[in-house]
Amino acid sequence: MEDEENQAQLLSEKQVPNSDSGYVWHVTDMNRLQRFLCFGSEGGTYYIKEQKLGFGNAEALTRLIEEGRGCEVVQEIKTFSQEGRAAKQEPLLFALAICSQCSDAKTKQAAFKAVPEVCCIPTHLFTFIQFKKDLKEGMKCGMWGRALRKAVADWYNGKNGMAVALAVTKYKQRSGWSHKDLLRLSHLKPASEGIAIVTKYITKGWKDVQEAYKDKAVSAETEKLLKYLEAVEKVKRTKDELEVTHLIEEYGLVREHLLTNHLKSKEVWKALLKDMPISVLLRNLGKLTANSVLEPRGSEVAIVCERLRNEKLLKKGRIHPFHILVALETYKSGHGSRGKLWWRPDEDILEALDASFYKTFKAVEPTGKRFLLAVDVSASMTQKVLGSVLNASTVAATMCMVVARTEKDSHIVAFSHEIVPC
Repeated sequence: MEDEENQAQLLSEKQVPNSDSGYVWHVTDMNRLQRFLCFGSEGGTYYIKEQKLGFGNAEALTRLIEEGRGCEVVQEIKTFSQEGRAAKQEPLLFALAICSQCSDAKTKQAAFKAVPEVCCIPTHLFTFIQFKKDLKEGMKCGMWGRALRKAVADWYNGKNGMAVALAVTKYKQRSGWSHKDLLRLSHLKPASEGIAIVTKYITKGWKDVQEAYKDKAVSAETEKLLKYLEAVEKVKRTKDELEVTHLIEEYGLVREHLLTNHLKSKEVWKALLKDMPISVLLRNLGKLTANSVLEPRGSEVAIVCERLRNEKLLKKGRIHPFHILVALETYKSGHGSRGKLWWRPDEDILEALDASFYKTFKAVEPTGKRFLLAVDVSASMTQKVLGSVLNASTVAATMCMVVARTEKDSHIVAFSHEIVPC
């Protein structure tokens, strides 16, 4: 009873009434926006079940735009995207879609200009377009105005031919949209020969590209692009393991370029492993071990361990300690959370992941602010988080360790029915 009476009392003039006849600290709309961008929810609670994004999820965002702070909102979206601060990209893309359809001209202009920066890969661009379509439902006006056409065209034209070729062949379609759809609807005019080749490849196919450049003198850069696209097409038609591995090594093809049957080959996985990004490697350690690509004391295991301990690679890949912890616990379990994949964990890889966990703390930049972390230690913290192998208490302990090791002024307390200083 005493606790309930204390909650109902006003402790400070800065507190405001809540929905339970008590008092809470005031949270600004910018704070609520940051919560939304990070978690997809404005509330103080993160719900494990995924909720469909809608205007109801982003009321603070709408209020900020109405107050004339739309450009601040767009800048916050860009910051979250560039610094990798969001749990998922979808809330950022949804927020950007709202900004691009508001009535304030400056906010709309800023939002469309930010599309190439926030939509880092085609998947993000497709998702952004789908959000705009969803938001337009019930409205009489169309969505493909001049501003959107320009934003999409700039996304393609802002890259060189090889970068676009890699993107469109790796991420072909998502959310019901394809590159062919976007090129048609945006009325794209290629800004360079490289972009012209890729757009022709998307809309007409490889045979038309081949025919157009068969007897044409081209630059070294264009020749490199044409050979890359030829390799992408060739790998789709071959069953020869040696040819597949050669194309991977020669042209830098990735997993998404290959057929399902290619991925049953041990040698093909070894070829992919050589230039596999660290984030992709972390997700595929179990599969590589199950397929006997990573064998005890083997050369591939040595390569993987060396990369896992490489601080420069970890920092470049923006790998957070949490990412390593998820990979470590998943790999240690010997099986995936979905499917029927099983493997025997390699001890050297487990040691490398453990070492990598502590190395990633150096990649977290301190804010210089003061932190008081209150950690729930009740029985409810045994539940799993985000469908991963980690429970809530492990995640909370990890985040406390991150803050304690990176921030000079931090304090931690535990609580269940009462506060316990640590």
